[in-house]
Amino acid sequence: MSTVLRFVAHTIRHVPEGGVIFEAFCTAPGCAEQSGPQDRQEAAQDWCLGHTGRTGHNVFRRVVTDHARVTRAE
Repeated sequence: MSTVLRFVAHTIRHVPEGGVIFEAFCTAPGCAEQSGPQDRQEAAQDWCLGHTGRTGHNVFRRVVTDHARVTRAE
């Protein structure tokens, strides 16, 4: 029995209708506060600014999530 393998090219691209989600997480020791999922980047950034004003915490992990589709190039 023999097996034939072949390379098949694929592409991956952003799917605009899937949207983009923005989130921010405070990285101060002992702080678990986060912006929660936001549809607008400005909303997550505004949360960071407000959190810094309230707590003095000033370092955040920012996460941007999008949706992607893989399609066969052939």
